[in-house]
Amino acid sequence: MITRFLLTFVISLLLANTALAQRDYLTPQEVDLVKEAQILDKRIDVFIRAAERRLIVINGSAAANAKQLKKDSERWGELPTGSRAELISDIARIIDAAIDNIDDVSMHDERSPLIGKSLRKLATSVNSIMAQLKPLSDQAKSEAEIASFEQLNEGVQSITEATAKLPPEVEKKAKNKN
Repeated sequence: MITRFLLTFVISLLLANTALAQRDYLTPQEVDLVKEAQILDKRIDVFIRAAERRLIVINGSAAANAKQLKKDSERWGELPTGSRAELISDIARIIDAAIDNIDDVSMHDERSPLIGKSLRKLATSVNSIMAQLKPLSDQAKSEAEIASFEQLNEGVQSITEATAKLPPEVEKKAKNKN
C-alpha cells in the first residue's frame, strides 16, 4: 500500500515537472523582441519586462495597468496566461535565460562594460520581483509551485553571488563644473 502511494506520488511529480518544462516561457512576441535586442543590456531589459508581465498576471494588477498594457500590447502582445505555478516557472526560466545571456557575453568578452551594467540591472529587478513574490512563496502548496520557487531562488542566488563579485560602480563625474 505504501509502495503504491509512493509510486503514484513520484509519477505525479514527474508529470507536473514535465508539463511545466514543455511550456514556452516566452510569448512569440517576446521571443521576437529578444531576437531583436542584440545588445546585452537591451536584451536584459526585454527579459526583465517579460518577467514583470507575468508578475502583473500573478498579482492580478492588470486592471490597474490597463492603459499601459493596452499601449504595450501591439509590441508585447497579450499578457501571458497560466496557473500561478506556471507563471512562477516562467519567471524562473526567464531569469535563467537572462543569466545565460550574461554568461555568454562574459565568455566572449569578459571585459565588456555591459556585463556589470546588465547584471546590476537584473539584480535590482529580481530583488523587486522577489519582494512581491515572497508572500506567495510562503503560501505555496503544490509540488509544481514549490519546485518553481526553488528554481527561482537558485537563479536569484546566482545573480546575488555574481553581483557581489563586481567591482564597485564608479560614479560619473560631471564634465562641466560650475
